[in-house]
Amino acid sequence: MLYRTLGRTGIRAPEIGFGCGNVGGIMVRGSHEAQVSAVQHALALGIDYFDTAALYGDGLSETHLGEVLKQIKPDVRVATKFPVKPEDLGDIPGAIRRSLEASLKRLQLDSVDVLQLHTNLTTASEKGVGSAEVLGSGGVADTLDALRDEGLIRHRGFTGMGDTNAIHAVIDSGRLDTVQIYYNLLNPSAGHAVPANYPNQDYRLTIDKASAQKMGIIIIRALAGGAVAGPARAELASRMPGGIMAMGNDYDSDLRRARALAFLVTGKQTAAQASIRFAADNAKVGMILVGFSNEAQMDEAEAATASAPLSAGDMDRIRALWASDFTE
Repeated sequence: MLYRTLGRTGIRAPEIGFGCGNVGGIMVRGSHEAQVSAVQHALALGIDYFDTAALYGDGLSETHLGEVLKQIKPDVRVATKFPVKPEDLGDIPGAIRRSLEASLKRLQLDSVDVLQLHTNLTTASEKGVGSAEVLGSGGVADTLDALRDEGLIRHRGFTGMGDTNAIHAVIDSGRLDTVQIYYNLLNPSAGHAVPANYPNQDYRLTIDKASAQKMGIIIIRALAGGAVAGPARAELASRMPGGIMAMGNDYDSDLRRARALAFLVTGKQTAAQASIRFAADNAKVGMILVGFSNEAQMDEAEAATASAPLSAGDMDRIRALWASDFTE
């Protein structure tokens, strides 16, 4: 496994992080024995960063990860997340603290390396969590500062989903240390300029913005919820991947787009590996989170990071697909 530095956190991050969420499913629906084996296999590959969330399996992911870590006692980095729901808006500090306390109990830890907001950001005109709720007095950033000062967390982050303007405002503030960014072959707008008529959500080079702030850049949905690999689902994978992550990029439409990437599949490379390689080719990226259903997928992801960058010819074909929304 190759490693990168996760922005100003200084964390030595593996290029592939272990996503413990619902899409891969092993840390939510796997047996305890399978989960122990999966974590041990990941560690043998050099994957020592585990990303979970209070919402994954209604706490099951954190509970299961905590049980495995207590049993095998590895030296790893653990990140988790908290939601801010509409009913929490009157007491954001209390909601975050209660969520973290419950997460630490499930994880059987005294602290976590990274704590991240796990709520899509809204526009300024919408009720919900927008940049004002993150950056305002007594908001998310202030609360994370307090939790860091208490030693309950080491670094502060957020999931960069929702309104692009709000995402950029939070990044530009310099208040948070890490950002999880949606970036894949089917919607590359966080790292590549897209045409003016681009029909899906344009993240407008979010990766560049975050890099300018020296934030740790964590790629999520590198496989578009599995759509890049095609409709077949592994046994433990979610049957219906999460809803729309980026406007225009629902699972069914992404399955259609992914069919146009068949030219990337060779005897030496799967579609999933090509998409992981695409994310890894961006030198500003600190880590790529991949949700696993089995150990073979870990081997596949690790091999992708050790492979050669996508060729100039392949990238030319890919850019043409972006321009046409994958209608070759």
